[in-house]
Amino acid sequence: MSQPEPNAQDVLPTWVDAALLQGMLRGIERESLRMQSDGFLSQQAHPQALGSALTHPHITTDYSEALMEFITPPQSSIQHALDYLRDIHSVVHQHLGEGEKLWPLSMPCMLDETDDGIPLAQYGSSNIGRFKTLYRRGLGVRYGRRMQTISGVHYNLSFPEHLFAALQQHESDEQLKALSLQDYRSHRYLGLIRNFIRLTPLVMFLVGASPSVCQCFMTGREHHLLPLLRGTLYLPYATALRMGNFGYQNSAQKKLGIHYNDLTGYLDGLQKAVKTPYLPFSRLGLDDATGEPIQINDHVLQIENEYYSLVRPKQVPQEGETPSQALANRGIGYVELRAVDVNPYSPIGIDEHTAGFLEVLALYCLLQDSPALLDAEQSIIEKNQAEVVNRGRAPNAHIQESDVKTPIEAWGQQYVTAMQPLAALLDQSYATQLYSQALERMMARLHEVDETLSAHMIADTIRHGGTWGFGSYMAQQHAHAYEQHALRPETQTYFDEIAVQSIQQQQQLEQAQGLSFADYVAQYR
Repeated sequence: MSQPEPNAQDVLPTWVDAALLQGMLRGIERESLRMQSDGFLSQQAHPQALGSALTHPHITTDYSEALMEFITPPQSSIQHALDYLRDIHSVVHQHLGEGEKLWPLSMPCMLDETDDGIPLAQYGSSNIGRFKTLYRRGLGVRYGRRMQTISGVHYNLSFPEHLFAALQQHESDEQLKALSLQDYRSHRYLGLIRNFIRLTPLVMFLVGASPSVCQCFMTGREHHLLPLLRGTLYLPYATALRMGNFGYQNSAQKKLGIHYNDLTGYLDGLQKAVKTPYLPFSRLGLDDATGEPIQINDHVLQIENEYYSLVRPKQVPQEGETPSQALANRGIGYVELRAVDVNPYSPIGIDEHTAGFLEVLALYCLLQDSPALLDAEQSIIEKNQAEVVNRGRAPNAHIQESDVKTPIEAWGQQYVTAMQPLAALLDQSYATQLYSQALERMMARLHEVDETLSAHMIADTIRHGGTWGFGSYMAQQHAHAYEQHALRPETQTYFDEIAVQSIQQQQQLEQAQGLSFADYVAQYR
């Protein structure tokens, strides 16, 4: 197994200085369910005062009408990104329906026995809006709506162009030196992605925060979970059930063979999946008895975004571009780190220690050698992930590399120790101590598993009488935090204005279309 080598002398090349890291950008996407006062999923429409979920740049919905998604623009520092996310939460809290709160856990609040109580996100009457709802209907038909109620945090990160130019200049491989800077940047980001996949068990152990679930989530599903308290299921040493078999999975995708060894191969794999029919999805049918479409198509992926992964290469699409076309045209512009649970102890779902750790880890993954990631190694990584997800805090939990098994704490400590020079360099770049402090916090969790988020959550779930008791208590604490957060007048004005503008944009889309929705779908198919 080709893990990045934690004891290498070249963790930080001597020529890399603090100035090369200035200009990093990060953005955060945080999902959260709207919950009624009785603990069940909200059945109310997206609050109109927040604007249009179709066109608002910062406040939208994900799968369900009740599953909100908050998106910061790229920011120059972690603190700026967290502050922006805090502002969004405060704005949203002002406009929640009576008795509603934001559910603070990755795994969902109370769900009805049937999937009908999970309303699909609605985006108005434009073809593009109805198409987004149809895609979600297709996901529900294919995988069940329950799976789509899980929340996560996506951490988007880019490194400055001058860092890639300097890295290329110091390459000894003439072929890499001869690449355009765009192609070289993509090459290095793919290396980061492969190494991040190799180290996802470390992420799951350190920031995993889904060790238990409400029993209602497992209705109608076979499982190996155990009762913790009435209404709550868990595994005694679990860290991140969201990332396991009960989470956001697609068994059809595992057969795709999509890899991250080169950009062309990745894009070809995605395109093949979007164009290849898949018999189990064909059997579901394309339309219901009344002729209404129930999925976009019967292919392995309805659209590219259906491909679930722990980390994604990204490029900002221009008008009319698909995500793949944007990547093909301009290369990888940033990475989306997706293996991050919502932190229930933070009112905004993520804290500065997690953000700092993810940035140090991403830099480590960028700078280390990253051999091709082939099926045999991928299989070992998936076993390691399952070990950490289901029993990462067990006294005998271990990570396998080649034929060697290492206790997870010792394995993680090697990597966090190796990352310390990078944390010091980032501290220097941004005149802070945040990065070193973040690694100290993570090292404490490796030295004492009871300091992990998942261990704290089990203790607090017991203390509050179950998932609903713990979640509702934290939701109330967070509501107080949103109310205490004073928005600057210009920030309040900005969000008020953009809500109005987004509704106007949606109306323009609805008025401008000439094609019927049936023809629109037929054209796509």
